[in-house]
Amino acid sequence: MDDAYKHLITIPGFEHLSESDVTFQRQGGLTNLVYRAETPDGVYALRIPGKGTEEIIDRAVEAHNAGVAADVGVSPEVIHADPDSGLMMSRFVDDAVTMTPETFPTTVGAPGRVGAALNKLHTSGETFQFRFELFAMIDDYLSVLDKLGADLPDGYHDVVREAGAVREALDAHPADLAPCHCDPLCENFLDDGTRMWIIDWEYSGMNDPLWDLGDVSVEAGFSPEQDMEMMAAYFGGTPSDAQMGRMVIYKAMCDLLWTLWGLIQHANDNPVEDFWAYATGRFDRCKTLMADAQFNSHVEAVKENR
Repeated sequence: MDDAYKHLITIPGFEHLSESDVTFQRQGGLTNLVYRAETPDGVYALRIPGKGTEEIIDRAVEAHNAGVAADVGVSPEVIHADPDSGLMMSRFVDDAVTMTPETFPTTVGAPGRVGAALNKLHTSGETFQFRFELFAMIDDYLSVLDKLGADLPDGYHDVVREAGAVREALDAHPADLAPCHCDPLCENFLDDGTRMWIIDWEYSGMNDPLWDLGDVSVEAGFSPEQDMEMMAAYFGGTPSDAQMGRMVIYKAMCDLLWTLWGLIQHANDNPVEDFWAYATGRFDRCKTLMADAQFNSHVEAVKENR
């Protein structure tokens, strides 16, 4: 809490606050320190960047994209964002519940609300800085891991090679790029029962919009019925086979990518959780999904654009 206070008073307009003026409450977060900061002037979310995040996150890009998302109306107002240190503060959404892998699939209407929120972002016509490129990011993360001297799960490179068919299908009909969150963990959504707020724009960029929906689905553990609820809310009706297939493909591909992210956290000795187990668990889930009999059908639907 002392560290949170020391960071808070470096923010313009908050230098005058004494420690007794502020009440801090630690929030969740895998890589950063996040606090609810209640001050005489309002309640804020204070984010202090975690160790090693500067290796894989461009803070200037994040600050820009977070501001755009706030202007669109899907994210809280940004009060301060330092592109050098990564320190960020935004309005705290006090009347909303932070979603989790347990609550997301059990909260009535949540899949539809997340579909509607993502549609609002993707169709805003705004432009994010950075281009989120899946296979380039896999190569970049592998390079970081090589420099760190880290181990990979057995068979990782084999699965990357198998994903060549997925890449071919996606490249056959490139998506129109849109501003995307790109890292829609359950905890990055705040639900007030009427709408979903989206937070944490560290990995955001221009991307295939269906990435966000596939990633949400796999993070939240949605059932096929909940996938359809989300997709119907997003598209305003029943999605095509290609649209559904693209979403399912990205379920596997996000696990392939975030496996490497978890290994980087493990190599950087991030103490928040067992990141080796996190990484290998995601890798196993990726292999299971790609081995499913329906997966190739989804790939073909995307390739044929039907």
